[in-house]
Amino acid sequence: MRAKRFSLLMLSAWLALAGPVSAQEAKPAQDPGLSDVLTDLLSGGKGDGSATQGPDKRVPFGRGEMQLSFAPLVKETAGAVVNVYASKQAKVRSPFEGDPFFEQFFGGGAPRNRSSLGSGVLVDPSGIVVTNNHVVQDADQIKVALSDGREFNSKVLLKDDTLDLAVLKIDSDKPFQSIAIADSDALEVGDLVLAIGNPFGVGQTTTSGIVSALARTHIGVSDSGFFIQTDAAINPGNSGGALINMGGQMVGINTAIFSRTGGSIGIGFAIPSNMVRAFVDAARSGAEFFERPYVGAQFDAVTAQIAESLGMDHPTGAIVSSVEENGPAARAGIKPGDVVLSFNGAAVEHMEALDYRLATQAIGAKATLSVLSKGEEKAVEVTLERAPEGASSNEIVLRGRSPFAGAKVAALSPRLAQRLRVGTDTKGVAIIGIDSGSPAAGFGFQAGDIVREVNGELIDSAEKLKQISEEDTRWWRFTVERDGRLMRQMLRY
Repeated sequence: MRAKRFSLLMLSAWLALAGPVSAQEAKPAQDPGLSDVLTDLLSGGKGDGSATQGPDKRVPFGRGEMQLSFAPLVKETAGAVVNVYASKQAKVRSPFEGDPFFEQFFGGGAPRNRSSLGSGVLVDPSGIVVTNNHVVQDADQIKVALSDGREFNSKVLLKDDTLDLAVLKIDSDKPFQSIAIADSDALEVGDLVLAIGNPFGVGQTTTSGIVSALARTHIGVSDSGFFIQTDAAINPGNSGGALINMGGQMVGINTAIFSRTGGSIGIGFAIPSNMVRAFVDAARSGAEFFERPYVGAQFDAVTAQIAESLGMDHPTGAIVSSVEENGPAARAGIKPGDVVLSFNGAAVEHMEALDYRLATQAIGAKATLSVLSKGEEKAVEVTLERAPEGASSNEIVLRGRSPFAGAKVAALSPRLAQRLRVGTDTKGVAIIGIDSGSPAAGFGFQAGDIVREVNGELIDSAEKLKQISEEDTRWWRFTVERDGRLMRQMLRY
């Protein structure tokens, strides 16, 4: 056996030194060549070219294959990757501001433009561009520059800071070059990918690498917990650029890097294209915000202790912590304590994976969940619905002499809770807007705050908060929830 293996190695080395093989000499895909046979034999196969790597994937063999180039792939896709320039006019505070004498001669603070640079991807010939939300956030003007030098003003169709995605629209009398959106679930660790963007503003740049990992969580750049990791170099300015597979399709939007210096060290992250597709579809439909399907259940992580108590081999899936009455999950027979193991055939390794799978589905679709219930695994079909508005969707602007004056509030329905990214079973009244210069703004209230209690009374409706805020009192004691934390305060106003 050793002599056979040594002979095969010597033969493969001789072929590698013999020089590149021309395209005309290559054999058809269905007839394995000598390189395939040798690779198969060296890996323990049968020598018929049917190695364990699959029909479309194998390691490069010989010097000829090592001299192959990504250039045709770059030419096919690079024209659809654009530069995104976002600017915001900000007033710089003058040291003489507020002094009438000095302001007469020196004036107040002068407005200055603050700009950011990122990348984007044309995903439709009509001019739909996908980029990161942090590239265009709070911008007054957004320009999109194509690789051929043309520039266009754009408008924002949809953006979401929790996903860190934004969809822009540019217009022209001719169709734009675009990139097709691939199925990111087909990616495997080790697949070759290209990252295209504009790092550091030096101009369009292409880097190559592999998929280093899938379903990365707790990256800290957004609430999304499902990222593609790659070692293709990604640097500042690449944000919003395309991660391309070997078929010339977009498999992700480059979003963040892990770095101690600000430059690439080979750990970059991209939002999967399946999430991008769902977001683009929402933008095309004219949605005001990105709606996730509603199942009427809350989920928690499966810890090692929970897994042991349920007789599971290892921690996996998402455990149901609560089920809302008459919701889709309740109607499907899902109960607290059940563990969701898979979603439409895809394994659910953790709670973030379930959130991702749900977010990529269309409202009204049906999903098949594999659920562990009382020690038995069963299949459950759930209809994914639009989150309900609740008993009252009235929006009220508070007036009167109170710390809440100038705040627009509404009862926290499941749909509003989803929009604010809080649990759909959260109770209270949410602040959805603040008038600038109002007492509410002065006291530091923010959109997204949830008012739980005021002056000893639980707040369960916008009308009740309006009534209390108009009371004739100087002392105010209230409890507000912000980002999952309760803040209690007492003040005289």
